[in-house]
Amino acid sequence: MELLKNVSLAEFTTFKIGGKADYFCVARSVAELQEAFAFARSCSLPLFILGGGSNVLMRDDGFRGLVVKIEIKNSPLEGSTPPVGGGRDVCIVVGAGESWDALVAETVAHGLWGVENLSGIPGTVGAAPIQNIGAYGSEVKEVIEWVEVLDKNTSAVRRFSRDECEFGYRDSIFKKPEGRDYIVTSVAFRLRKNGAPNLSYKDLAEYFAEKPDPSLVDIRRAVLEIRGRKFPDLKTHGTAGSFFKNPIISQEKFDELKKKYPEFVGYQQPTTNNQPPTIKVSLAWILDKICGLNGYKIDKVALWKNQPIVLVSQDGAGAKEISAFADDIARIVKEKTGIEIEREVQNIC
Repeated sequence: MELLKNVSLAEFTTFKIGGKADYFCVARSVAELQEAFAFARSCSLPLFILGGGSNVLMRDDGFRGLVVKIEIKNSPLEGSTPPVGGGRDVCIVVGAGESWDALVAETVAHGLWGVENLSGIPGTVGAAPIQNIGAYGSEVKEVIEWVEVLDKNTSAVRRFSRDECEFGYRDSIFKKPEGRDYIVTSVAFRLRKNGAPNLSYKDLAEYFAEKPDPSLVDIRRAVLEIRGRKFPDLKTHGTAGSFFKNPIISQEKFDELKKKYPEFVGYQQPTTNNQPPTIKVSLAWILDKICGLNGYKIDKVALWKNQPIVLVSQDGAGAKEISAFADDIARIVKEKTGIEIEREVQNIC
């Protein structure tokens, strides 16, 4: 493990924002990750784990501790022949530092179903279960078999089953106080050799209206095309993608807004233990149709014109400006709808 000092974090985040870390290293193996943890403990340093940097807003003044970038690579599909043998499912174990979208591309190339709707999502494999990434009618929890982690306090290895991960909407045990000390090192996915298209999401259903039985390649191409129309190019814009979560509100609140806005659409959420029904609603629709914020801009920060749930920054924008802008958006939504929105992006500022 090579330990570096005073490393700029801006180049490691898709927002292109961030000051210098006092200490920085890249962990390419579990052993190197354990070494990094031991160094942080010995020096009583705060620790921050960085993956692809696509869901984080780093401090303008940097990080007073050790930043560890996870680059544990292992993809059993890369350069391999298509999986063979009996059975309907294939289980693959992938290193946390692998590119998520590169993995999706490999599964499609090998004819394995399960993550094709999650094409185009930036970031690493290790971040996928933490965030329970989802898009176009799919969530990664549907294909995760287990998640292997390292306890940053003890360096002990532990494996979490899918149920133990406590997955929720953009949520998991790894985002909760009891799970934040666990650092993902690898993920096992169970994929299908003979799957069926998931066209439950409106955009995909409309895209394939004339072709109801698309192939894996067709679905990946469609998702990338749809995302390309909605989301800014990370090569040219500073952004972390969707900055906020779609709100989950009570049935009463939904009915109240539905009366005022007849085109308002919601999606019933699963309930357990006789909990009252809840509805997930589109924040992008709220920002555009109710709040009139599509393209809203203050100085060097704006809502993306094609997808207002996305924040973009221009050169020179800092984390404080991004955060203040996000607070302003949340205030307007609260005033217009009574809904309190929650950030999806991890805020380190």
